[in-house]
Amino acid sequence: MNSTSPRLECIEVSRNTPPPESRAILQNINFSVTTGEILAVTGPSGAGKSTLLRLLNRLEEPTSGNIRLDGEDTRALPPAELRRRIGLVMQHPYLFPGTVAGNIAFGPGQQGVHLAAKAMQSMLEEVGLPGFASRDAATLSGGEAQRVSILRTLANQPELLLLDEPTSALDAANRQSVEDLILRLIRERGLTCIWVTHSPDQARLADRVLHLESGKVVAFGTPEEVLS
Repeated sequence: MNSTSPRLECIEVSRNTPPPESRAILQNINFSVTTGEILAVTGPSGAGKSTLLRLLNRLEEPTSGNIRLDGEDTRALPPAELRRRIGLVMQHPYLFPGTVAGNIAFGPGQQGVHLAAKAMQSMLEEVGLPGFASRDAATLSGGEAQRVSILRTLANQPELLLLDEPTSALDAANRQSVEDLILRLIRERGLTCIWVTHSPDQARLADRVLHLESGKVVAFGTPEEVLS
């Protein structure tokens, strides 16, 4: 695939609340991201940022419009396959009861893939959590839990990573370290990434910025063009 071809496209995508209210949450959203690109999505609370991410891996469905992954309508893909290819990391890490290793191995296990102990150890070292495989997920700190959440998503080897304010619930020290970790993993793995953030400093780390207000795109361009 040509690296300049869209990896993911939104074409005239809208989302309304169910009838009888039918209030517009997103209206005629158009954008695309290419392989290896980081796109920051910014805007005030209620602008539709999180809804957009949920549409991208079909946790919600658009009222109208089309979302394409590598040129294919995402509605043509089985949801489980789509969510493996488009991984989502939420603001609050919702880990499953049990061990850290059990959380990380869940996605591959659903695909019939067994993660060997050596591979698990290597992955945990990659995110700064050596020796955590047998730890109870319920005992983790906020920063540790978010690292495990990121690793659980990456264990599925997604092509595209969706980040819904993954550092906003952390204290300042953990926020910076998790941000640095995410950026390193994106670059090392060559991931395409869509990152919802309220932080202008985080948005400036992206290749391009999509700014939403009241469910509409009001700016789309480089950080210098959108954030200046």
